[in-house]
Amino acid sequence: MLIKILRAHLGPYSRPISVLVLLQLVSTIAALYLPTLNADIIDNGVVKGDTGYIMQLGGVMIGVTLVQAVCSVGAVYFGARTAMAVGRDIRASVFDQVQSFSARELGGFGAPSLITRTTNDVQQVQMLLLMSFTLMVAAPIMCFGGIIMALNQDVPLSALLLIVVPLLGAVVTLLVKRLRPDFRTMQTRIDKVNRVLREQITGIRVIRAFVKDGHEQDRFGGANQELTDVSLRVGRTMAFMFPSVMLVVNVSSVAVMWFGAHRIDSGGMQIGALTAFLSYLMQILMSVMMATFMFMMVPRAEVCAERIQEVLGTETSVVPPTGPVVELRGSGHLELRGVEFRYPGAEAPVLRGIDIVARPGETTAVIGSTGSGKTTLLSLVPRLIDSTGGTVFVDGVDVRELSPELIAETVGLVPQKPYLFTGTVASNLRYGKPDATDEELWHALEVAQAKDFVERLDEGLEAPIAQGGGNVSGGQRQRLAIARALVRRPEIYLFDDSFSALDYATDAKLRKALSRETAEATVLIVAQRVSTIRDADRIIVLDEGAVVGSGTHHELMADNPTYREIVLSQLTEQEAA
Repeated sequence: MLIKILRAHLGPYSRPISVLVLLQLVSTIAALYLPTLNADIIDNGVVKGDTGYIMQLGGVMIGVTLVQAVCSVGAVYFGARTAMAVGRDIRASVFDQVQSFSARELGGFGAPSLITRTTNDVQQVQMLLLMSFTLMVAAPIMCFGGIIMALNQDVPLSALLLIVVPLLGAVVTLLVKRLRPDFRTMQTRIDKVNRVLREQITGIRVIRAFVKDGHEQDRFGGANQELTDVSLRVGRTMAFMFPSVMLVVNVSSVAVMWFGAHRIDSGGMQIGALTAFLSYLMQILMSVMMATFMFMMVPRAEVCAERIQEVLGTETSVVPPTGPVVELRGSGHLELRGVEFRYPGAEAPVLRGIDIVARPGETTAVIGSTGSGKTTLLSLVPRLIDSTGGTVFVDGVDVRELSPELIAETVGLVPQKPYLFTGTVASNLRYGKPDATDEELWHALEVAQAKDFVERLDEGLEAPIAQGGGNVSGGQRQRLAIARALVRRPEIYLFDDSFSALDYATDAKLRKALSRETAEATVLIVAQRVSTIRDADRIIVLDEGAVVGSGTHHELMADNPTYREIVLSQLTEQEAA
């Protein structure tokens, strides 16, 4: 998976990668040439006392060193830029893919896991790429070049390399095989810590209200300890790796000095050649150590790449049309014909046999007990999910054939849990219509019964809004979400229990103002509160995913026991009448 992701995203950067490899090649060749020059100085300059020769070759060594330094800096520059650019591209790809997901895919992965995959997992792959460009590209050049140069110095002594290099490779391989499953576990437990922390921050009021601080501390402590345990296990393995590598390196150095001394004593090699050979041995082993450092990162990056690929390889159940309809000639006529929705693997469908017609200029309400499928039904219209049976029509066209932009222009949704984005009141209201004027914003706020509290804010329309609308009340959040939909002026309005946080007086004022504002539009309301929908032109009663009644309030009170039961659970007989 790691190679697949990198191959897909490295293509546009072939030119800087080519420059990077060339710079690393020149830098490594310069580094390999220095020990030979040093040996020549010792054998032909120091031993013979030729100061001029020493100064001459010393100048050459300085020049080679400068070339190596410049090339190394250039390689790091291009490597860092390319690695960061690829990381940016992978994050963008994951983000774009997540944006295409329907509610089904989002629920399958979960928000904490998607956040971890987009940030931490991509960062691991990016870091591996950076280390590869700065270390791993030079490592094989250094290793094979060092072997060639060592053979050039003394062939018999080079036989030690046949033992040292495979031994070091075997040690690294064994440790890397042990690290891989631990890194996978680590990423999963990071997901868990994120999920628990996210739940506790979001639900802090509930935790305080039920005095469950201790329980939540224990829950987070358990998740934190699980992550700590696997991190310690990884740390112990990694701590064992470096001493093992250094043991092989130091023993190799002693062996070279031992056998090299015998070679010098027998006249088989010179002192300078032994010095150069020892330098080449260190360069060879250092290249293996660089590869070792990379191999430590590879298992975790592979696990992260698999998790990223899971997101990139998941196809959304809401497939964009190949030849989308980009214009409707109607005025917001909505029809659900034989609609069914079933989650994968579920025994029974959430919705079945739904037939509903909502016309322009009318208000159609949907009511039912909790879990009857009301929100699911509404989600089918803007294609947050797609029906698994039947068809949803807008102006006679299947919504699956409409372009996403056209759906957004035609359908305005106020969700059950209204969400406001970090910014200002104005930026949130203009979310669906960036060019809306201040007059349009104030008009929408007035209809949504939000004008008064916005005017009381110090900065008015430019008053700051925290993430999720955390600095305004639930009722204010709902009214701002309604105003946001009104600014867009769509042809179909979908209100998913959007008045639940309002008091009865505000609810009544808002519905009265809405009836004037949406007189020409199609309005579909889902509500739990009977008073919100009793004046609707048509009320649809849902029970266990099926339509069990349709009519006006008085008609349903007379002949629909399910509706009557819901009404009498909220109102007295006299109030219902």
